[in-house]
Amino acid sequence: MYNLIDASDFFSSPVERDSRSVINIPFWSPDPKLDTLFVSESTEAGLIGLKGHRAVGGLRASLYNAIKRDDVIALVEFMREFERCHG
Repeated sequence: MYNLIDASDFFSSPVERDSRSVINIPFWSPDPKLDTLFVSESTEAGLIGLKGHRAVGGLRASLYNAIKRDDVIALVEFMREFERCHG
């Protein structure tokens, strides 16, 4: 996910590279309205729990033990398509 975020002109990470978590990955789109749309569309696609922290906003993927590699790949593919459609 970080590779996609770092290479993207659409998504960004608010966390310095040397302080990033491999479990909780916060990220933002260029507009809070797009964050809301991202959560809505990702939920429809079966990707849940991506709304960011209420105090910080944005988006957040939590990659705990129950998350499989295929789940992360599905999220990255969704992110790419969302960026293509809305970027």
